[in-house]
Amino acid sequence: MLTSKQRAFLRAQSQSLDTIFQIGKGGITEEICNQIFNALEARELIKARVLENSGYTAKEAANIIAEVIECDVVSCVGSRFVLYKESEKKKRIELPK
Repeated sequence: MLTSKQRAFLRAQSQSLDTIFQIGKGGITEEICNQIFNALEARELIKARVLENSGYTAKEAANIIAEVIECDVVSCVGSRFVLYKESEKKKRIELPK
């Protein structure tokens, strides 16, 4: 579980990130979750967005994905959300205590 200080730090880090996933009308599938898991393992912090035709809000999608792949939701703004999961092999981000 992230502290508010860590969440603020990650939010600042995520400002420069490009959106690398889109949740569309196909919804949240096992394949999408696997791809996001692999991206988090490689990058630790990713940004995704929910398209209007998906039937989810950004918060709903982020919470579902976070539960499935056991990661943390950093923020949800508009149709975009940011996820964080500490990497097992490629630790890049040093969180404040």
